[in-house]
Parts: sequence; structure tokens; C-alpha cells
Amino acid sequence: MPTSQQLFDRASLSIAGGVNSPVRAFRAVGGTPVFFSRAQGPFLYDAEGREYIDYVGSWGPMIAGHANPHILEAVREAISNGLSFGAPTAIETEMAERVRSLFPSMQRLRFCSSGTEATMSAIRLARGFTGRDTIVKFEGCYHGHSDSLLVKAGSGALTFGVPSSPGVPADLARHTLNLPFNDLEAAETLFANQGNEIACLIIEPITGNMNMVLPEPGFLAGLRALCDHYGTVLIFDEVMTGFRVAPGGAQGLYGIQPDMTCLGKIIGGGMPVGAFGGRQDIMDQLAPLGPVYQAGTLSGNPVAMAAGLATLDLLSAPGFFEALTAKTSAFVDGILDAARDAEIPMSGVHQGGMFGLFFHPGPVRALSDVMAANEAHFRAFFHGMLSEGIYLAPSLYEAGFVSSTHGPDELARTVAAARKVLNTLN
Repeated sequence: MPTSQQLFDRASLSIAGGVNSPVRAFRAVGGTPVFFSRAQGPFLYDAEGREYIDYVGSWGPMIAGHANPHILEAVREAISNGLSFGAPTAIETEMAERVRSLFPSMQRLRFCSSGTEATMSAIRLARGFTGRDTIVKFEGCYHGHSDSLLVKAGSGALTFGVPSSPGVPADLARHTLNLPFNDLEAAETLFANQGNEIACLIIEPITGNMNMVLPEPGFLAGLRALCDHYGTVLIFDEVMTGFRVAPGGAQGLYGIQPDMTCLGKIIGGGMPVGAFGGRQDIMDQLAPLGPVYQAGTLSGNPVAMAAGLATLDLLSAPGFFEALTAKTSAFVDGILDAARDAEIPMSGVHQGGMFGLFFHPGPVRALSDVMAANEAHFRAFFHGMLSEGIYLAPSLYEAGFVSSTHGPDELARTVAAARKVLNTLN
């Protein structure tokens, strides 16, 4: 039975960096990435058969746990009819109707194959709709790896200390303006100077790619007002928060309606998927109705649609989000209690099934606060928890996730492990 080290060495001979997404490489925490062979409920099992309680959840989609029987059965049924047709299917419409019922701001939408594709397409459409070139994003927010968005990005880009990627043309990057998260005054100043040139403002309404940072009261409403005043398209990137923090995402939670929304992760139930949508007058500018081009061979893939619909079925059960929120709250409170007892400065936030933990006394309201967290403590904590059979994101810039299958025993085991590890950090 090969070890993770042996598998990583082999992968490195054929796969760039040995991984297919940078944050998986463990460069931020040191050591060898764990190779997994299977998963069930809240558990992952590595190549050598060791069990871990999982708080990464495939970076968000596995809200109903791994290998959920209802989702697997839906996938098996879809597969029996074929893997892909490259033509319209009824299940695409069914999925679109379900999304619209939960996200009323998405009057029309279109499916694609990834969150990156969704945000890239939304920005192109916003530029085509407004006839403007400039876009605004926020420091530490990650919206995928398209050229316009790798300017002070979050997620893996922050992990490796390269917030602006080589390969992005300077002439393109100059059309992307950055603002600090939760700083409405800075946004007001920028719009006063350049508002009539700004095609869109894109934001994670709750961030998950510089760890989890909540918007301060009035921040999102202030951005909505600015975009209304200057005719700018407001885009909420809810690839991570959609169906994770609340049934209607962060926009439903805070009562702020964007012009466009980007989704992914949960709407594919673990299969590759993305979606973007919004006001009908904007979406009608997409080909074939309008001049803005967007296409995708596997868009609306029937297997991904089946997995997504089955996941949304589970989320619609009475009390699902109330129970998930209670679990996540108890989990975060338990970790913070352990940190206080160990006299380790730590803070945390949570919403729905999403959480953020920081080796920082708090409050954490922007990228500068996240970057001031104690990275040495995080690395030691990550490896200590890993040795205790707890799998956390291998980067202090990533949010974590609790699933509906995490039970009292798993949560108690995790908090007990955290208490043990935290006591070693002083």
C-alpha cells in the first residue's frame, strides 16, 4: 500500500507541482499532502487507511456529507442514461427553476462548469451591458483565476504570497481596482472619482478565501446604493456562500439584492459546476439573444444537475439549516473555549455551516487583520490536528465547513483534539 509521500513523489513526475490546485500542495503549512482514497459522511480515509474527521468538505460542496446515499442514487440514475449530450435536457430547466426559487434576484441564469467560469462570464456580461471596462473587487476576495481577477486575490494566491500573478497583462490589470473589505468610505471615494467608468463591482458578501470575514452592518447596503447611483452592476460571488450560510445565500441572509450572482460548489453536489445569473435585462445580452458571447461544452451536464438537485432536496428538509447552524456554533465555541483555557489569542466567526478560525484576538474585518494572524501557531495547530485525525484546510486563508453528518461525537472529538493541541502551543 503506497504512502502519501510515495504517491506525491509519483504525481510530481507528471502533474505540475504534484497537485491539480495549488493549496493542496501543503506549501503553506509544510509537509506532504495527504492523498485520500475514499470518504463517507464526515470522514475521509487516506491511502493508508487512516480516518480523519473532515472540515474541508471538498472546499464547500459536501454540505450533506460524503457519499450521501440520496445523492449517489441520483447520480447513478443519471449516469445510466449517458454522461453528456451537448444538447438541452429537461433537468437543466428543473435545476434553474429550483435555483430561481431560492435566489429570486436570478431572474435568468446560465450554467457552466466552474466558479471561475461563472465569475469570468458575469464580468464579461457586465462590461458588455454597461459599455465600460473598469471593474472593482476587494483585497483578499478570490473569484477564480481568470486574468481580470488575479489582482490582490485571496485563496491559494495569498497562501503563496503572490497576490498578482505573472502572466496577467499589465494593460488588463489596470482595469481592475481594489478596495479593502468592510471599508465603505474607501468605496465611496473611489466611486466619486471613477464611478462613471466602473462596469461592475464583484464581492464575496461573506469572504471565504481570506478565511471567513463577515460584512459589517451597512457595508453591503452601502455598496448597493453606490452601484445604483453610478449605474454599476453589483455582482455577488456566492460560489462558496450560496446554500451554505443560508438557503438563499448571503443575499437572502442580509436582504441585499445584487444585479448578478455567481454560484457553484453545492449546486453540483460535488460534481464540477458553476452558474451565473441576474436581472433579465442584463442576462438577455447573452448570446443567442444578445451580442455577449459565452459557451461551454459541458455546461448543464446532466450528471452534475442530478447531483445538485439531490443536494438541494436534502437542504430543503425542515430544520436542516437550524441544525447545521447549531452544530457549527457549538463547534466554534468549543474551539475558542479551549484556546482561552490555553491562553492562546484566537477568534472565530460562523454562519450556517461555514466557519473561520484565526490565531488573532479579533476583530477580523479585512485582509490586513487576517495577515496579522499568528502563522506559526496556525501551522503547528494544523499539523497537530492532522496527527489527531482532524483534517482542516492547509492554509490560514481558507474558511472551514461543517456538514449535516457531523454528529455530537465527531464534534466532541474535534474539540478535545483542539484542546490537546492548543495546550502545546505555549
